Amino acid sequence: MIASATKARKKKTWHEKLETGKEIKIVDIPDNWANTIGHGKMVILTPNIINNYIKTIHKGKLTTINEIRDKFAKEHNTDTTCPITTGIFVWISAGAAEEDRVEGVKNITPYWRVLKEGGKLNAKYPGGIKHHAALLEKEGFKIDKGRTELSWKVADYEKCLV
Repeated sequence: MIASATKARKKKTWHEKLETGKEIKIVDIPDNWANTIGHGKMVILTPNIINNYIKTIHKGKLTTINEIRDKFAKEHNTDTTCPITTGIFVWISAGAAEEDRVEGVKNITPYWRVLKEGGKLNAKYPGGIKHHAALLEKEGFKIDKGRTELSWKVADYEKCLV
């Protein structure tokens, strides 16, 4: 009885995770966040909105998670876009893109064109920093390799922002 009740659930695919959250929400910024991002309104997007936006970033162009947040805050007339969910949704897009790559899809969501603040590479992307760097270098970007992988960033990334 216990064994059947505790059967492991099937883990959701990245594409299934993309389909979660069907509506945009606008909420008050939580009080415990006010010291960092201030009071006001915050938009919470969906994974698919983030994924669809990333698909519009053309070869030779880059953006940052903060640039994405600023864009959607302006678009929804809010003070900010949720920093936590935005980061998670970019990560979901990356996972779904790599699922597509494994399936042989050629035109995948170019998640590697989304950088962290300051043009830094994202260790949470599939394959980590080195894979992120390889994908960017394949498109002609130069990677400034700092003392540690966590400090690697795209050289002159500001010149390529959308």
